[in-house]
This record gives sequence, structure tokens and C-alpha cells, in this order.
Amino acid sequence: MGRREEPAWAKGTVGLTAARERGDIHRSFQSRLTVTQSMIERLGLEKELNGHMGCVNCLEWNHDGSVLASASDDLHVILWDPYRYKQLHNIATGHTGNIFSVKFLSQDILATCAADGAVRARSITGGAPLLECSCHCGRVKRLATAPDNPHLIWSAGEDGLILQHDLREPHHCNSEYANVLVNLLNHLGRYAEAKCVSVNPRRPYQLAVGANDFYVRLYDTRMIKLAKLQAAPPSSRMTWDRQNVRCSRAGHGDPDNNIPRAACTYFAPGHLSMEPNEHTFPKKATTYVAFSNDGNELLVNLGSEQVYIFDINAARIPVLLESFIIQHNHGYRQEDDKDRDKQQPKNGTNTANGTTQQYELPERVSLLKKMANDLLYKGIYSAALEFYNNAIKECPDCAILYANRAAALMRRGWSGDTYAAIKDCYKAIKLDSSHVKSHFRLAKALMDLKRAREAHECLLYFKDKFPRHATSHAVFLLQKDINVALEGMETQPDEAGATEEPGVTSALERTMRASALDYKQRFLGHCNTTTDIKEANFLGPDANYLAAGSDDGSMFIWCRRSGNIVRCLRGDESIVNCIQMHPSMFLLATSGIETVVRLWSPRPENGDEESRVLRRRRRPRSALARLQAHIGKADNASAIAVIASHKVI
Repeated sequence: MGRREEPAWAKGTVGLTAARERGDIHRSFQSRLTVTQSMIERLGLEKELNGHMGCVNCLEWNHDGSVLASASDDLHVILWDPYRYKQLHNIATGHTGNIFSVKFLSQDILATCAADGAVRARSITGGAPLLECSCHCGRVKRLATAPDNPHLIWSAGEDGLILQHDLREPHHCNSEYANVLVNLLNHLGRYAEAKCVSVNPRRPYQLAVGANDFYVRLYDTRMIKLAKLQAAPPSSRMTWDRQNVRCSRAGHGDPDNNIPRAACTYFAPGHLSMEPNEHTFPKKATTYVAFSNDGNELLVNLGSEQVYIFDINAARIPVLLESFIIQHNHGYRQEDDKDRDKQQPKNGTNTANGTTQQYELPERVSLLKKMANDLLYKGIYSAALEFYNNAIKECPDCAILYANRAAALMRRGWSGDTYAAIKDCYKAIKLDSSHVKSHFRLAKALMDLKRAREAHECLLYFKDKFPRHATSHAVFLLQKDINVALEGMETQPDEAGATEEPGVTSALERTMRASALDYKQRFLGHCNTTTDIKEANFLGPDANYLAAGSDDGSMFIWCRRSGNIVRCLRGDESIVNCIQMHPSMFLLATSGIETVVRLWSPRPENGDEESRVLRRRRRPRSALARLQAHIGKADNASAIAVIASHKVI
């Protein structure tokens, strides 16, 4: 007998969900159903789990999401049934310091690390200890496990070591046991600390490490030889003595070249890696690293900074070093500048085969652009950027949108904004090489970053390419500022290289920092300055959204494609540190300074308002009226749709 036809109400999302439960649906559709915009908008508090007596520092789901583990300053791990909200086990771990990480190696094996410098693994049902390691001589902040190997654990400690533990081998905490995968002390110096570590789920030989700086290190463990632990003499077991013994080669590199050049890749935000003095204030530290489900991207929560996505396979060096304009200065013109300057695109431009093509922006995008321009002129820069972001999300090949967003970024002037504006200018120029404002803003932004030489070359290129604009007052003022800066550079002694003290960093470290690859996208709004265990994670298999906690107790959720905040919820009375998503459904677990674990899920569409939603200050009503005026009477529904889709107004 054939399957009966589905009723009308069972089609669409409901029908796809039902088909997924029957096993009749392709994996790609499953991914789309896990996290959607409507689910994000309905996300609310489902339940508070009480049981801990201290701050809950880490959360972890088992592989099928049937158990949630939480670990705390109270030295206990609690295993929860997330569907019945009940405790399954309350485990006294034996640690003597705050627990910072908990991991499932299998359904029955649990691993933990803590401030006492110990890494432990045990059977959940039998309670038998499987590993008790005290090789670290500092707080151990994170553990990492490989999805296809339940026997291996990697630990990151504030003694600068990344250790590899194999449960199949008997462990001995002595100098004869080779379990050191990476010794950051040998490369960064005696003050190096490892803060976080993560394994690529698709390529388990790739290990990402975050330290007490803004560089993220990606290692290919297939090329790395495990080293022996350099321990203190048996009569000297104090932590201070052990640490000083291990610092004997600080900054001088691995003695046996354990990590070849080809085994590691560095990533860092371009505006930070290119600063002449890397000892920035406030001090940067990578608090969390996470891979996307497909293993191609790396999500990084950078302390005292922002959240970044790095493309593992296609990342490039910082955009200033790319400088295709400078490379082609005075020698690359395929078009008639005069004819090109006469072209006045109506809405957007695109360039193909050296010819500027005009095209009409879709009505919705045109409305977003007009609203963004209006807010920009009024000085409401953050709001303008949100509209530009949404416009670029829908029309990613429109040069004028990138150019306008660059202007808004330069005027707002937050940390990293000017560098982001430079990236937008380059993008706009690649899309439309004749866009005058993009070329000028690029030179202005370079000068704002105190890159006078690059700004000078860029402005020379601008004058040569657009002679009609070469005598404008804005160009005159910018050239004047550049000349003053260049004269100052000539009179000052060359301090290049003075920022690195001899012996502080190894030759490999200096080489890797110089070749660090730039970010793909950044996400702003949260605050990460108080704790060094603050997480950031992709939401759903497609990674269309991401979430992170904040020092103000908020949980932020961003749209991946636009970069805008789409949901902000009160997750803790003080600080939200941990956000972990269920493996197969939209169920979030969060924790922070409070002693509770909170579960979040899409709430019923019954009209009730979520009490923990944080409302942002609304923009003036006149701004919305101006948007409607832009549309006129032709399509009032479009105005309503645009306004409704921007609840951050």
C-alpha cells in the first residue's frame, strides 16, 4: 500500500521535519532544518539546571546529545538528561583546582583538566581511573579529542605545553615519557601560555592552538615528532622549579627541530599582525578556537578584541601587503580615464573585461542602501553598517555597497574598523576599477593607519588614474598630511626590529608571524576582557549562525552571511562563558559565573514574549518615516518588509 498524501499543513518546514524523522530526507536538507532564522527569532529559555555549588566553567554534549556534562569550580562533573532535566551522575573528580574542560571520549569515558595542573580520564559507570597525568606545571585550560579516535586526548596548559595522551599506553610523569606535541616556550619565550586547543573534525591530524597572544597556530600533527618532557630533578618538584627548568631553552627553538616549517600555519587579524609593536594593550589572548562542521573554517574568540572566522584553505596575507594598486602604480592602464570618469552608474557597478557595466539593484537592496546612506549622513554609523551588511548579503558583487560601507567604517573608527575599510576598498576596486571614491578612501584609510608610504603610492596611483580629481581640495589636504608624515619618518631613526628582543622568540616563530594569514570575516558587539575561557561556536551544520558569550552576561548570536547581531539574550547575571549546541537539534546549553546551566530552544509561537531578550535602543521614528518616503506609495509592503527585518532599529 502506498504512502498516503501529506496534508497541506505538513508541507514546508513541518513536512521536511517529519520526513527527516522518518529517514526520508537527504542530509543537506537536515542541515537546513537544524538552525533557521525563524528558530533564532523564537529562541528562549527552556530550563535552568541546578546542582553545582560553584561557577560552571565548561559544558560538553556526548556524541548523540543524550547526555550533557557540566564541570565547575566545585570540583564535580554532573551528567544531565537534557530532556527530563535530571541529574544522571554527580562525579567527584579528585581534582584540587577549578575544572576548566570536560570531554567525552566515548559513551563511558570522561576526561577532565583543571587548575591543579592535572589531566584525568575515568570510566563513568565503573569509576575506574584510566589516566592521571600531572606532567603540566601550570593550570590546564582545555582538552581536545578526535571524533574518530577515543584513545587520544590533547591538553593545553599555561606552562606553554600541548601534551598528547594515549589511553592505550601506560602513563608515567617523568622525563623518559615522550608526550610533548608542542612546546610554546621554545618559540614564544618563558611567558608563553597555551589557552585553548581544538581538533579538526574532518581532518583530525590538524590541531589548532590558541595562546596568550593574537596568533592562532594550526599544526599538522603528522609532521611533528613527540618530544620528551624536560622535567626537574626528583628532589625539586615545586611548580616554580619545574617551570624554570623547562624555560631553559625559552625562545631558542626546538632542540631537535620537532616542528618543521611546513607543519604549522599562523592566522591573525591583519590590523594586529602588521602593527610595528606587537606588545599591544590591552593584552590579547585567544580564549577559544573551534572548527566548522566541514573542517574548512576556524572560529576564534580573541580576548580584548572580536570574534573572527579564518578560512583554512584560502586565507591570504594581510591586504596591505597585497597592494595590487602599488604594484601596478604608473604602469597599468587599459582604459581611457576620461571616458571612464564620465560614467555615472545609477545604483551599482560591476566590471568585466575592463568595461564598467551598469545594472539596477533589486528594489529591496536599493532601499537598504538608501536607508544606510541616510543613517551615515546623520552620523549613526553602527546602524548604517547593519543596513550595508544586509545589502551586501543580498548583492555581494556591487562595488558601491563596499565603498559606502568603507566610509561608514572609517567614520565609526572602532578597533579594526579602518583596516576592515581597506579590505572593503580593495574589494570594491576589484569589482569596479573605475570607482573613484574607493581609490581615494583607500589612500585615506592607509594614512589613518599611519602607513604613509603605502598611502603616498596609492595617492600617486589615484592622481594618475583620475586626473580630473587630482587637483581637488580633499586630495590636496591628504597629500599634505602624507608629506608631513613622510618627512617625520625620514628624520626619525629606523627602529625596525627593535620590538623583538634577542632570544625572546625563535627564528621559526618570527618567520611564522611574518607570514600570518588574515581573517575572512569578523563579528562585533560582545565583550571579552574578564575571563580567558570565553567560547564562540558555530550553530548548526551549515554554520549560518554563530554565538558567543559576553562579560555583560549576554549571549550574542550573529548571522554568518551579514555579520549582524540577530539575537541577544540575558544568559547570566554576570558573565556568559560557555555556549555549546546539541549535536543534532537546536538546543543550546550555556553557563557562566552563576552556578546554573541554562538550556535554550525555540519557544512556541503563542505570542508570549521572551523575558530574557535584550532590546537595543531603537532608531528615531523619523528615520523609518524617511525610509517609507523613499519608497513612496508604489510598494508599501516592501517598506514594511525591510523595516521588519531590521529589529535592531
